[in-house]
Amino acid sequence: MLLSIGRRPRLADLYAEVEQVRGDSFRADWRITDLIRHAAACGAPDPGVVCSDDGPEFTALEEQVRAALEEEPRKEPDLARRTRRSPCDGCAAPL
Repeated sequence: MLLSIGRRPRLADLYAEVEQVRGDSFRADWRITDLIRHAAACGAPDPGVVCSDDGPEFTALEEQVRAALEEEPRKEPDLARRTRRSPCDGCAAPL
């Protein structure tokens, strides 16, 4: 996941926006914002290729997601989180 965040940072930010607006988490035990913070602070692997996501397809995706966020959610957010385990072994970055 940390490698994916490094390769597609704009997509990760879009996931974080959905999480923030809806109040739901990416996974039951991790929020995408936690993963983004860990990718920046914990020496995540070098992503190699970074996708800029600056084309019209990504812009259209952002517009669709933001339009959907203006509507009522189709389900209640499930805020249950199993544990607050770190995405990294031995990581000291705050959750």
